[in-house]
Amino acid sequence: MNRKRHAGPVVEAVPDGDNRSRLVCPDCGYIEYDNPKIIVGAVCMWRDQVLLCRRAIEPRIGFWTIPAGFMELNETTGQGAAREVWEEARARVEVTSLIGIYEIPHISQVYVIHGARMTEAGYGVGEESQEVALFDWERIPWDELAFPSVAWALERFRQGAAPGVKVARPGL
Repeated sequence: MNRKRHAGPVVEAVPDGDNRSRLVCPDCGYIEYDNPKIIVGAVCMWRDQVLLCRRAIEPRIGFWTIPAGFMELNETTGQGAAREVWEEARARVEVTSLIGIYEIPHISQVYVIHGARMTEAGYGVGEESQEVALFDWERIPWDELAFPSVAWALERFRQGAAPGVKVARPGL
């Protein structure tokens, strides 16, 4: 799909039929809609361990996260989550569930986080990761997680964990 970028003059105005200010071209009527970004990711399990990546990029370089990133055009959230797992952790997964949706309005982001099962034991460092590792639940570096959304995703996953999976974390 070819997407054209508008290059004409732009002014801030409320377009007819709208209720908020947008960037508008007074010559051709082009309206720039700046909408929230969708982030897709997965809590990935290999047996009883969770896959985490140490970030190699800002923000929060050096902190641990689940594989996640911006959704691309023409993919489902599940496809995007599996793609992000491959890009960041070089792991193949089967997306098994929707953990939930996490909204961060002050930065205009919506996170769609899935549960996933690694289809093989292999994983590795992707371009955006310094390190990738499997963690037992008791050894997750909770104080070194990159974002509140990562802790949220892990906790939500833990709440829905299958019987027999030990996912208790003291103090929660």
